[in-house]
Parts: sequence; structure tokens; C-alpha cells
Amino acid sequence: MESEHQIIQELTTLFSISQELASCPDLDVALVKILGILDQNLGLHRSSILLLKGESDELSTEIAHGLSEEEKERGRFKKGEGITGMVLESGEPVIVPDISLEPRFLNRTGSRLSKKEKTAFIAVPLIFQGRKLGVLSADRSASGGKESLEEDVRLLTTISSIMAQAVLLRHNFDDEKRRLQDETSRLEHALKHRYTISGWIGRSKLVAQIAESVHQVAASRATVLILGESGTGKEVIAKAIHFNSPRNKMPFIQINCAAIPETLLESELFGHEKGAFTGASLSRPGRFEAANEGTIFLDEIGEIPPSVQVKLLRVLQERVVERIGSNRPIPIDVRIVAATNRNLDQEVRMNRFREDLYYRLNVIPIYLPPLRHRKEDIPLLLEHFRSRFIEENGRDVRIASDAIDVFMEYDWPGNVRELENIVERLVVMARKDIITADDVVQTLALFPVHSSGVPSVESSGNISTPTTTGREPAAPSRGASVHEINTDLPDTIREIERERIIKALERSGGVKTRAALALGITTRQLVYRMEKYGIRGEGI
Repeated sequence: MESEHQIIQELTTLFSISQELASCPDLDVALVKILGILDQNLGLHRSSILLLKGESDELSTEIAHGLSEEEKERGRFKKGEGITGMVLESGEPVIVPDISLEPRFLNRTGSRLSKKEKTAFIAVPLIFQGRKLGVLSADRSASGGKESLEEDVRLLTTISSIMAQAVLLRHNFDDEKRRLQDETSRLEHALKHRYTISGWIGRSKLVAQIAESVHQVAASRATVLILGESGTGKEVIAKAIHFNSPRNKMPFIQINCAAIPETLLESELFGHEKGAFTGASLSRPGRFEAANEGTIFLDEIGEIPPSVQVKLLRVLQERVVERIGSNRPIPIDVRIVAATNRNLDQEVRMNRFREDLYYRLNVIPIYLPPLRHRKEDIPLLLEHFRSRFIEENGRDVRIASDAIDVFMEYDWPGNVRELENIVERLVVMARKDIITADDVVQTLALFPVHSSGVPSVESSGNISTPTTTGREPAAPSRGASVHEINTDLPDTIREIERERIIKALERSGGVKTRAALALGITTRQLVYRMEKYGIRGEGI
């Protein structure tokens, strides 16, 4: 009769355990309830589930019934340490009939303080598909005798196999949770930088607006025209449009229309057939074919000759190219991004650029402001370039605050490219571990007004004419050296620029076109600066 009662009790326990595992959505809560069932139904007290952490060989008490949080925290065992560690190492259950007589029982939790009652300890391994996951342990009053303890081991071994599967699921759940958390962090990071562009540094409102436009435009197929002075980062924006678009795994082909001779540009863009001209010994696809399903970036689009403009217009209208020496149209699927530092409105009015091509290119215009219109970004750019160049050159140089003031005051006609060149020179040539305002002034005095040497525009389309900030300096003596001017730093920077312009006009005999060419700027830029500094051409 007693045996029948025991069987019913065991079956009831197993059924309750299965119910908890099946119905409770939180596995930890289910395991806590199961340990409570062991206490209530079987009289197994202070039961614990100890698990291995990752690849370590240390068990820690993860789930327990009848233990405080402090006691759980103390319940840690290395493999082979104490009774619990021995069960993990051997993979076999262990019975301790009386823990007070067992020297290997460490009572690491400190929960068994009473010596009035004889207490037995049972520990069985948690193993699933040959993988050791941990140990299930519990106390029992030792009054039942050895036979009763062996029955407990048999039942706990059955329960441990059920638990082991649940624990493995818990491990897998934790791994998946971590993976999802990592993925969430990655997505949050991506969203955090949703309106930033790699390689284009800045936090100003203008930068944010441009970044937002880039991400909005990138998803479309529309042709984009990037406008702005030389050195403002048109190539970076073109790449951002491509690599944030659905075409990002396809080719990004870049061609500088101003760098290729007119006689070769047509062949470079559209390709040629064998024998099409002298030297064409093989058929060759052009850049448009190479960019198929991707993006082609036509830099300096304002420089292409009229004959090429006609063929480019057909590409935009019909999405086909014809190689030189062939009448066979080749369909292409190419996203076109063009860039120029010219005022194409003015070029159209002067009949140097086709009006119909201009409107085909100018579907989505993006204007990049000159650095002088977003000076609040200069400190961030300085730190970016300084960090890069000290790493490249093995230097440890910082920029003094008064030197930053000089950078902020200068107009940067060569834009970010000029700033980059200046910072590199300062880092490489620094004699001390700090770059001072004097260092910056002297370095600027060695550079032409426009370091890039490429003409740029003051305005194009909706590009606003630059404005000056701060007060204008009094004109110095024309014979005075830059290094003899003892004014404050903003005035010194202006004097450097003013003196260069005067010298260029003197050398050119007052011919503004020649002076502008020598300075590496447009005639319009020269006239603007002459007005800014009160320089009269007839007095040169």
C-alpha cells in the first residue's frame, strides 16, 4: 500500500513538473516552481540547480529553493571541488547519508547550521545528449534510511534529465537573446548615425540637412547633381549616395571628366569597337557598361565638350550606349551622379553647356556649402585630421586653443581639402608637442590662397554669395612683411590673404585674369576678395 502511494506521488510530481515546463513562459520561473514541487511533494529541501558558465569549469547556483540571495551567491564550485564539483567531474550521482560526517561536504552556502537533525545530501548531474550542463542537488532528512535515499536518487535522475533539456533550452534562449541584443545595438548604432556620412565630418545644421538629403535620395533611381566649390567633399557625397542605395553591392565607377583629354573622353565613357580609330586594336567597353546595375560618378561634368554632351544626353534619355565604331545600342541600368564646381546656369546662358542636358542632370541638386559657411565644424575636422596624421606619422601633437582661433578666422578658399593639407603639414613639421597660433600663421603664409589649385565657384544655382564675418583690418603698408604685422590673429590672417592678392596683381601687371590663375582661384573670386579687402586694381 505504501509502495502504491509512493508511485502515485512520484507520477503526480512528474506530471506537475511537465505541466510547469509546458505552461510557464519564463523558464527560470518554471524551474523555481519545480524545485518548490520537490520540496512539497518529496520532502527535498534547499534544492539547487547549479550551472556551468560558458566555457568555464565553475558551477554557480542559478536557481534555488529555500536559499537566500547571499547563500546562492556563495554556492560556487569548481570541477572536482566538494561533493557538487565531484558529481560534475564524474557525471555520476552521489549520496551523502550524513553531511556532518562527510569531510568533502563543504557547506559552501552556509545554509545548514543546525546539527540537531541528521541531514542527507543528494546530487545528480544534469546531462543532455552527452553534454554536462550542471548539477541538481537537494537535502533530505536522513531518517528514511539508505533505501529511501536510493529511491530519491532514481527519481531525481529522471527529473534531472527533464531539467537538463529545459536548461539547454534556457542556454539556447540566452544565446539567442544576446544575439538579438547585439543586433538591436547594431541597429540602434546605425539609426543613431542615420544622418551622418562616413568621411564627411561635421555636426552643423547644414551638414545634418545634407546628410538627410543623401539618405533620402539614395533609395531612389533619380539622377543627382552635386554642386559646390572644389574641396567641399563632392566625391564623398557621391559615394555615400551609392553605398546607401540598393545598388551598394554593384560597381561604383568614378571618372574625372576634366582629367581625360577630349579625344579620349568619348571612348572612355562609351567604349569602342576594334578598328574604330587608330590604336583601337581590341574592342573595349566603356565606363557606363562597367557601371551597369551600379552607379557612375561623373566628376567635373561641366568640363565635357559639346560632342560628348550630345551622347551623354542620349544615355540619360534612352538608357543605352553606343560604342565608337558601332551603331548597336547597348541597354544599361546605371544610376548617374554628376558633380561640378562650375555655375552650370551661367554655362548654359553662355552656350557652353547644353540646356537639355543640364535639366536632365539637375533632377536632384545637392549643394555642398564652402567651409567658411559652416565654421562651427572646423574644430571637429581639426581633431579628425590631427588624429589621423599623428597616427600615420607616429607623432603626439595637440593643437592649442589660440591656434584653433586662427583656423576659425581663416576663410579656407580651398575648403576641407586645404584644411586637411594644412593640418598634415603642421603635424609633420611640428618641433614641439603643441601647435601654436604662430605655427598656423606661418604655415598659412607658405600656402597659396587656394591650396588645391583647382578653380571653384562662388555661386551656382541657389548657392549664396559668401559673406564675411568680423571687422576688416586697416590696410598695411604694401612693403610690410606678414611677419612684421603685430595685430591680433584675425587681422593677421586677413593680412596674409590681402598681401598675396596684392603681390599677384603686381606680378600680373594688374591683369585680374592672370592674377586669379596664379592664385588658383576664379576671376570672380579674385574680384570678390579685392572688394572685401578694399584693393583697387588701378593702384597696383
